[in-house]
Amino acid sequence: MEKESLELQLAQGRLDETLKRLYGPDALSDSQHRVERVLSGFRESFGGPAESLFSAPGRTEIGGNHTDHQHGHVLAGAVDMDILCAVTANRSGIVRLQSEGYPLMEVDLARLTPQAGEENTSPALIRGVAAGLVQRGCDLSGAGLDIYMTSTVPGGSGLSSSAAFEVLMGTIFNELYFDGKCSAVEIAQIGQYAENVFFGKPCGLMDQAASSVGGVVAIDFADPSDPVVERVEYDFSRSGYALCIVDTRSSHGDLTDDYAAIPREMGAVAAHFGKTVLRDVPLGEFRAAIPALRQTCGDRAVLRALHFFEEDRRAAKEAQALKAGDFGFFLALVEQSGLSSALHLQNTWSVQDPRQQAIPLALAEAERLLDKGAVRVHGGGFAGTIQAWVPNEELAGFKAGMETLLGEGSCHILRIRPVGGVRLA
Repeated sequence: MEKESLELQLAQGRLDETLKRLYGPDALSDSQHRVERVLSGFRESFGGPAESLFSAPGRTEIGGNHTDHQHGHVLAGAVDMDILCAVTANRSGIVRLQSEGYPLMEVDLARLTPQAGEENTSPALIRGVAAGLVQRGCDLSGAGLDIYMTSTVPGGSGLSSSAAFEVLMGTIFNELYFDGKCSAVEIAQIGQYAENVFFGKPCGLMDQAASSVGGVVAIDFADPSDPVVERVEYDFSRSGYALCIVDTRSSHGDLTDDYAAIPREMGAVAAHFGKTVLRDVPLGEFRAAIPALRQTCGDRAVLRALHFFEEDRRAAKEAQALKAGDFGFFLALVEQSGLSSALHLQNTWSVQDPRQQAIPLALAEAERLLDKGAVRVHGGGFAGTIQAWVPNEELAGFKAGMETLLGEGSCHILRIRPVGGVRLA
């Protein structure tokens, strides 16, 4: 019996419950039209119907700013901005990817090693994800994919479009060519491997884990090869607050050295104690050694290490506060996190160009607009986005005020998505 087309399933409403779960009941009509557009785009691009639908979400870092690479605690959540794609498996050995509005790209799966000149590109991530799956026993010999995708995760927004893409590709390969044998955490690890080794970015695992697992997750990276990932069940819609990510529209260009300096300086402090990461350094020993560390590592490295020790404990406390339903204490911890990132971690602006301080400016305006709530730098920092927890009664004024400063569409009102990388149909 011939399988019913995805277009027919959509028209008959058989995807509605899935769409409502991913995007919310209020967004059903918009999500239906989006799926319809993706299926139509697939037919136009590849000359036939798609066989499957997949989605992977962006993520928001809720707590644990720059703690993951030191094997600490983080709190993160999947959001309702995502990459949605229509897919058909083929046996060409080629991944053909048509991203809405961009030229068609092709990746030969016979070459699963880093390719010269391919760093910082989507083909590098596809190749890296495929290589990671092969290392785990997935047979991709002769495998191929036709993919048409569209994304609502803005690039450079701090919502981690790269992790969403890695998780998407990992989920597709895992479902279509590996019988779903990889867990969500393993898919996240494969994404990190692709980004580190093939894409050329020294990222931690938080972004991929949040995107792959879904919902709100507390992650303990004491053993990065086997992180402890715990779902934190909390209904943010009942808190009386909205989650906003505000895009300052400042450039992430030329900030690689700023990002790399944070783990490098934290690592130098850890090395003083014969350790690789700060998680393995006792806090008491660190505090006692601060006078010596100032001489060997410098004051900024000491402050960044101090941020880690405080933020690591704070992320765990934030998870506990949500589990206990104490949203007020959670907000207080978010404010403390933002202050520590600004004063100790120092990732709100780059010393390379002191004229560009969009993050501190946006934080100042957000604080002015809010009577209650909390704001903090979001993600890696130096440029990009801030995060705000805004009382519902202040939301309209907050959004208007931030967009007066930063431009229309800069303030994104998000909801936590309950699932991560997923096959919709």
